[in-house]
Amino acid sequence: MKDFLAITDYSSQDIKELLDLAVRLKKEYMTGGNPPLFKGKVLGMIFQKPSLRTRVSFDMAMRHMGGDALYLSPNEIGLGKRESIADIARVMSGYVSILMARVFEHQHVIELAKWSSIPVINGLSDYNHPCQGMADALTIQEKFGDLKGLNVAYVGDGNNVAVSLMHVCLLLGANFTIANPEGYDIPKIPVNIAKSISQKTGGKIAFLTNPIEAVKGAQVIYTDTWTSMGQEEEQAKREKVFPPYQVNSNLVSKADKDVIVMHCLPAHRNHELTDEVADGPHSMIFPQAHNRLHAQKAILARLLSVI
Repeated sequence: MKDFLAITDYSSQDIKELLDLAVRLKKEYMTGGNPPLFKGKVLGMIFQKPSLRTRVSFDMAMRHMGGDALYLSPNEIGLGKRESIADIARVMSGYVSILMARVFEHQHVIELAKWSSIPVINGLSDYNHPCQGMADALTIQEKFGDLKGLNVAYVGDGNNVAVSLMHVCLLLGANFTIANPEGYDIPKIPVNIAKSISQKTGGKIAFLTNPIEAVKGAQVIYTDTWTSMGQEEEQAKREKVFPPYQVNSNLVSKADKDVIVMHCLPAHRNHELTDEVADGPHSMIFPQAHNRLHAQKAILARLLSVI
């Protein structure tokens, strides 16, 4: 593994091995702590978008394993504005061991990887959110033992989180269904990739507009904010379109009795997800958030070639 920019850069077997490593590292952490395999290593963290979970989970992942992390705010770099991405990548390659970038445009993280001589991790882009996807798969695996044959229903906007969830589910043999309003679909390119994956793994894929139909028989219901960062000018319009896609107790009751509810956070409570569900017995949103730490340790370990 040179970089981690998209889940679909890797095979089903690669993803399974990463998840196994995450399980191992989590068990070590919970039973005495991880060995200092990252000693002498520094993660450079480039942020165009703020994030609680991305910053803290990556920072703590490095610390837990004996390394360090350096936070770089948007004003400190001005990615592609104050200085070219190619120059930033080559400069940072001489300072740190590995880079993580949380960006608006996916092309920016691709450019970083192209010009960098050290590994680059996509901490989120407008195309996908692969680190979140790995944490999601880890959470589902912990609950059900295996993703193969499970029914995963995503309800809401066909955004970057939906893309990575769709891809990781199909790579692991799960069935993926999305219900979204017309005009808020997952883009065609990642959909075509997903269809190609499904032919190989046997995972089924469905695109619906009716959320109740989407969650029938689902073991997992997943949702995300209706308005992502960078879409603020659309918020008023989206607030009128998305209420039928709220994940509430009525919707959850239509799914499998053992269904889990997931959200990548931050949640706009009582918009896309009600308090009753977020804090209820089906909710896995906080274990899911905590699994960012362990999934990312596995990604870091592989990219740094310490395991």
